[in-house]
Order: sequence, then C-alpha cells, then structure tokens
Amino acid sequence: MKDFITIKTYTYPYEYAILKLLLDKERITYFFENETMVGVFPFYSNALGGINLKVHKKDKQRVLQIIDNLKTNPHLRIV
Repeated sequence: MKDFITIKTYTYPYEYAILKLLLDKERITYFFENETMVGVFPFYSNALGGINLKVHKKDKQRVLQIIDNLKTNPHLRIV
C-alpha cells in the first residue's frame, strides 16, 4: 500500500457508487480509506478527513480520466 496515492476525497459513499463500478470494469486496483468507518458512523466523515480514493501511482492518469469522464457524462452523474 506504500505506492498508493490519494486521488480524490469524498464525504459520503453514495458520491462514488458509479465510480467503483467503472474502476472495477477497468480492473484498476483501488480502495477507499475510511469507507467502513463512515458507513458505520456517517457524521464522522469530516472528522476523519473524508473517504479517500487511493490508487496505485501507475494508474493515476487513467483514474483521473475516468473521473473527468464521469463529470462530463450526464448519464452517469449522481446528483
């Protein structure tokens, strides 16, 4: 896990539900730091610094491109 870097931070799990599916589809190794804790205690999110998307350094550009496409594609946007 030492080669994993934080790409983006979320407050609640619903904010990245579709992103998880897209990362799985691309077979990108990732994890969401603090995901379980926020799932159990939702109001701890700000105290913990949010839920951090961590990916391997080599996948950084691919993940950033997926996130950018997610923002611009109205069919995949979570409101």
